[in-house]
Amino acid sequence: MLLKEYRICMPLTVDEYKIGQLYMISKHSHEQSDRGEGVEVVQNEPFEDPHHGNGQFTEKRVYLNSKLPSWARAVVPKIFYVTEKAWNYYPYTITGKSCSFLPKFSIHIETKYEDNKGSNDRIFDNEAKDLEREVCFIDIACDEIPERYYKESEDPKHFKSEKTGRGQLREGWRDSHQPIMCSYKLVTVKFEVWGLQTRVEQFVHKVVRDILLIGHRQAFAWVDEWYDMTMDEVREFERATQEATNRKIGVFPPAISISSIPLLPSSVRSAPSSAPSTPLSTDAPEFLSVPKDRPRKKSAPETLTLPDPEKKATLNLPGIHFSDKPCRPKLE
Repeated sequence: MLLKEYRICMPLTVDEYKIGQLYMISKHSHEQSDRGEGVEVVQNEPFEDPHHGNGQFTEKRVYLNSKLPSWARAVVPKIFYVTEKAWNYYPYTITGKSCSFLPKFSIHIETKYEDNKGSNDRIFDNEAKDLEREVCFIDIACDEIPERYYKESEDPKHFKSEKTGRGQLREGWRDSHQPIMCSYKLVTVKFEVWGLQTRVEQFVHKVVRDILLIGHRQAFAWVDEWYDMTMDEVREFERATQEATNRKIGVFPPAISISSIPLLPSSVRSAPSSAPSTPLSTDAPEFLSVPKDRPRKKSAPETLTLPDPEKKATLNLPGIHFSDKPCRPKLE
């Protein structure tokens, strides 16, 4: 098992991002899907949990055989998909990815959103207080991004929102920008197969980091598209986009039900306290495909922006190790 905590800041508020994260996930999934591969939405409906309250449950299948590296394609069936189940009790979400063909493989992600610059070192005390983990800060403006994903229109260093006036972020923007929020993600990857465990778990974390970076950049770069939406409007956008995505990858019939009333009582449908968490969140079909020598955009620094060193020195929390170097493992 390999556990890491990711912190991603954005020039938004938690209230604003409630709409933005739904819009971004739907649009990103549609863009990254193609005939035969992509993100199929199986279920999307309201959900009630006795502890977390009202939320939304989604189940997706992420088809990605051609996206896998050669060593993985050699051992999986031709039609291969990962099942993703997510419970969204915003500003807290749980997401889990699993694969029936690989029962010893799973990804568990717990996410919490707060209006700060990633300074809460005790945010997961209830979930992982005594667990060893590395804390990785992801900077949407300055961290390197795979070349094949780069779009100037989605680069926070160049993009400026017409509706909010925010954007054109520069190095160190997190220290002074207002508003600012942070997406805290506790990511557990398990692949309990002798001889492959370390390699696969490190590889998956590398892909998770790419997806988190890309998805949060897009959420901000698309802010003018979703900023004035109501919850009803973004749910309708979600429904229409999911139907179009299912058609795009060849799933019929395409109709997706996003109901306003839970189909079963909460006592029957409540999520377990340790329910699997949202997969690579914005879950891209590019999941698990990282070329060994992929080119990188040269506009980013070689290291991530780290938290205030004085805070690191005074907190000294057990089981938490702040990274003094980029969190991306070296490619083999």
